[in-house]
Amino acid sequence: MSVQDNPFGGGYAVQFGNGAADDAGGQADTGFEIKDTTTAQFTADVIQESRQQPVLVDFWAPWCGPCKQLAPALEKAVREAGGRVKLVKMNIDEHPSIAGQLGIQSIPAVIAFRDGQPVDGFMGAIPESKIREFIDKVAGADAGQATADALAAAAEVRAEGDVQGAAQIYAAILQQEPENLDAIAGLADMLFDSGDADTAREVLARVPEAAADAPQLAGVRAKLALAEQVAALGDAAALEQRLAANPNDHQARFDLALIHNAHDRRDEAADALLAIMKADRSWNDDGARLQLLKFFEAWGMADEATLAARRKLSSLLFS
Repeated sequence: MSVQDNPFGGGYAVQFGNGAADDAGGQADTGFEIKDTTTAQFTADVIQESRQQPVLVDFWAPWCGPCKQLAPALEKAVREAGGRVKLVKMNIDEHPSIAGQLGIQSIPAVIAFRDGQPVDGFMGAIPESKIREFIDKVAGADAGQATADALAAAAEVRAEGDVQGAAQIYAAILQQEPENLDAIAGLADMLFDSGDADTAREVLARVPEAAADAPQLAGVRAKLALAEQVAALGDAAALEQRLAANPNDHQARFDLALIHNAHDRRDEAADALLAIMKADRSWNDDGARLQLLKFFEAWGMADEATLAARRKLSSLLFS
């Protein structure tokens, strides 16, 4: 099965079931989320772009203290909006004419454009909560709810075993919101579970650097890291033989836990690590417990194996 729609706006197809991915060449064009503009580029960056989605224009200057206070919160809120709006920054010292035409007399000033026209704005370094309210107002709360509904639908379809259908939903979301972290995480996780770890890494590589450590991506990143560990472990049968000969071979039990996890035998993986902890909590600088916490992150907080193992861990630690 394949998904021919490129959710990142470039030219590659994601394929499920055969572990392959085609790249039609060239770096995918992810568009812009935050950028600086000039007087010459204002029409393209703001007027034309706002016909596709709302664009916020931040008028600022290097000497402006409140501008420096507003900028980090504004940029963070725009990134967290998941592609619902874009942000264009204009230095009025270098490019004063646009601000003059719009009658801006005090900065920082943020003007929202939609369909080629200014539709709303605010002045001053307002709190981050107010910035988010402003973005919701400009972008439309309904759009955010539609995305949330689509993400829920993708998860439901995937749970029913329809990988192709879920992939198409994720692709549709990413066509509208190329940097939506929930959709990126969902697509990458599905690629990994379908046996295509390489393309899952490609998907994650397109995440903006500022959002690389976003919590939505932690689970699939943990899965990829564990898979790399397992690849170097070798034969499970040999590890079983080592344990039969020496039940205190904690390294063999640890490596076997990783292999169990790779084969989705989560309860066995957790029990192996718990057995190491019970025998020698200090082994490898508490390595068994730390690895178990990595499993929890990869499996998810609500996973049955996580819940069961966490109960056993609590009993071991506090009884």
